[in-house]
Amino acid sequence: MSGRGKGKSAKKAVSRSAKAGLQFPVGRIARYLKKGKYASRIGAGAPVYLAAVLEYLAAEILELAGNAARDNKKTRIIPRHIQLAVRNDEELSKLLSGVTIASGGVLPNIHSVLLPKKSGGKGPSVSQEF
Repeated sequence: MSGRGKGKSAKKAVSRSAKAGLQFPVGRIARYLKKGKYASRIGAGAPVYLAAVLEYLAAEILELAGNAARDNKKTRIIPRHIQLAVRNDEELSKLLSGVTIASGGVLPNIHSVLLPKKSGGKGPSVSQEF
């Protein structure tokens, strides 16, 4: 009996994500690639590679956001922590430069011109006018 009939050697189905050792769904990404008409044909390795890249990016952002949450003495990651994580990392900030994170806020930053002047001189200060 050939084919996929239920014989003595019936094997349990193993997902492509499990074969690749990934958490992200390889099959779903393959379906989206096909459905999106990015190319007329999609190779077998393309969705695996894309799933691995997406999983790596998600893990990187979550790790940095978790560190930001821990620094703020919080147990949950909120959008503010994701914003702080992304904007403090040079490469992620460049990648997500055109992205707005809802409820993320902005990085705390006060321009040096706006800070009060330090009074360290002994005599009266002389202002130079141009």
